[in-house]
Amino acid sequence: MSEAEEISAKIGELAETIRNAKAEEKPIEEWKPILDEMLALKAKYKEITGNDFAPPKKEKKKGEAQQAPSDKNKAKKEAKAKAKAEKEAKKKKQREERERREREKSEKLAGIGQDNFGDNPIVQSEKITDKVWTKIENLKPVLAGQEVLVRGHLQTARMVGSKGIFVLVRSSLYSVQGVCFASKDGKISEAMIKYIDGLAAESVVDMKGTVTVPDEPVESATQKMVEIQVTSFHCVVKAQQALPFQMEDACRPDSGKETDVGAYDENEEEDVHDDGLIRVGQKMRLDYRWLDLRTPANQSIFRIESMVGVLFRECLIKKGFIEIHTPKLIGGASEGGADVFTLDYFGQPACLAMSPQLHKQMTAACSGFERVFETGPVFRAENSNTRRHLCEFTGFDLEMVIHEHYDEVLELFSDLFIYIFDGINDRCKDELERVREQHPFEDLKYCRPTLKLSYAEGCALLREAGVDQDDYEDLSTENEKKLGDIVREKYDTDFFFMDKYPLAVRPFYTMPCPENPKLSNSYDFFIRGQEILSGAQRIHEPGLIEERAKAWGIDLEDIAEYINSFRNGALPHGGGGIGLERVIMLFLGLPNIRKAAWFTRDPKRLAP
Repeated sequence: MSEAEEISAKIGELAETIRNAKAEEKPIEEWKPILDEMLALKAKYKEITGNDFAPPKKEKKKGEAQQAPSDKNKAKKEAKAKAKAEKEAKKKKQREERERREREKSEKLAGIGQDNFGDNPIVQSEKITDKVWTKIENLKPVLAGQEVLVRGHLQTARMVGSKGIFVLVRSSLYSVQGVCFASKDGKISEAMIKYIDGLAAESVVDMKGTVTVPDEPVESATQKMVEIQVTSFHCVVKAQQALPFQMEDACRPDSGKETDVGAYDENEEEDVHDDGLIRVGQKMRLDYRWLDLRTPANQSIFRIESMVGVLFRECLIKKGFIEIHTPKLIGGASEGGADVFTLDYFGQPACLAMSPQLHKQMTAACSGFERVFETGPVFRAENSNTRRHLCEFTGFDLEMVIHEHYDEVLELFSDLFIYIFDGINDRCKDELERVREQHPFEDLKYCRPTLKLSYAEGCALLREAGVDQDDYEDLSTENEKKLGDIVREKYDTDFFFMDKYPLAVRPFYTMPCPENPKLSNSYDFFIRGQEILSGAQRIHEPGLIEERAKAWGIDLEDIAEYINSFRNGALPHGGGGIGLERVIMLFLGLPNIRKAAWFTRDPKRLAP
């Protein structure tokens, strides 16, 4: 055995002695010398071999059982292993929590799992919820701080950077601005902003949020003193095709005042005006009328028109009138002449009624109802392509019996129009302002009672102004307009009427004037120099009706039932017919009657 091996063996023996002493918990003083001797041998071993001493590895004999560790060492190892496992479990839990928070943050930014934006299911009347919608027109500063839900068309959406958006939501003639910015807590995500920006204009949306008062009025909205801080935004119905025009262009104020008389060709309108801004032409508006009607101005025009119907009925019912409903399919022509739409009625010649004239006379004068009115369509087959003519329009007609003089009818018409004009100004203030914003106009001036002129006086005023006008010739459109200007200047009114028109220019059933057989007991009413009503005392004696019908070349067989209705005693009577669209056009100072017609029917348009 070499010296190194002998030293290695001796070191092993000393190490075993030391281990046993430790195991027996002997004091260090007893085994310290042995330790010193072992360390000295290790130093000598390194001196001889040049390497630090390392105990040789013991090879386990085959089948030899491992020495079982002591109970204390086993407990220590188990405690150490348990602590290590707990530490690893804690690290894993903390790692998983970080990953969860990062995942939730990422999902919030992406909008995953959020229900405050997106497409609503189709409304199929499946259920009724507890949702309450607020009308946009009711949004006022008094609601500041309250949460509201509104529904309307998405008119515009304007991004601010990548994390904010301003929207304008419109319902009927009212609109409100919504403001939406991504929040740090993820409740308003960038995905929500992108979703709103991606919606097509005019889609129907539900917008929910808190009402606030802006620092400056919101000029683009009707509700200028409030805005909504959006917390929820859902699409109810998506617009599925590109708009033929932008609503902003359709709502833009007129660049100038158009003429309201003369020929009209919808193809001649320019889309770009002197100010360089795009405006939607009348043809485009009429082609896509369902969209054009959404503008605040049009919403207002037809709400005013509806109110005229309400006021017309109110006033007449208060005065003892009843509403009638007469046929629009008649045999022959309703008032004589060729300007009727003819049709085949099961093998019989027929036409669409130019007015309810003959039937309202029958009901008022011959059937005992005495005071009647009707609202409904009337048809004129006039190939007139002007700014004030339609082939189908809405007629407001009335007929009433009189005791002595047709002035009784004129007084009623005066009261009726004043009631209507006062009612519009009192009940339609918001609507008038919405119209004025796009189509500026001056308030209508009218007298109490209404100014009355004779036809001869009107002609004299024209001649005084240098206009050639005979007392027995019909007024041209240009002369009517000129007379309106003269009357406004002289009498400070836009509304007046004239009576005693030439008999030759009035319908066959018009009562002749007793003082002058060339004149008639007839009258027209005017707004801003254009006729809106034509009427007269009617003939109630059948012999005179036949005489006048023959003078007009009307076949008596075509109006036999009408004439016969007067053979059993008819009351003296008179009345008139009002063109609703023309009243609206002229009251609001619109340049074209098509702006006052829901769906225009003129010689060139039969759709939509």
